[in-house]
Amino acid sequence: MKMKMYNIKDLDKFMKLVEDCQGDVYVISAEGDKLNLKSKLTQFVALSTLFSSGYIEKLELETTDEEDAAKLLDFMISGNQ
Repeated sequence: MKMKMYNIKDLDKFMKLVEDCQGDVYVISAEGDKLNLKSKLTQFVALSTLFSSGYIEKLELETTDEEDAAKLLDFMISGNQ
């Protein structure tokens, strides 16, 4: 399932949620590349640019598990403070 998330302010909470997901969670770049957010290398290298401002303004994600998608959507709606 693909989704867009906006203004992610609590990066620690967001990354903890990603780690707790059962399936894979991919961030999709503007060029269409998919990077697995559960990979420590991806977190370190690819997301350092996104995290440079202290929050993420916009992020496109794709999940392989519907329950994970629901958790991420709930985070965006209610737990992103």
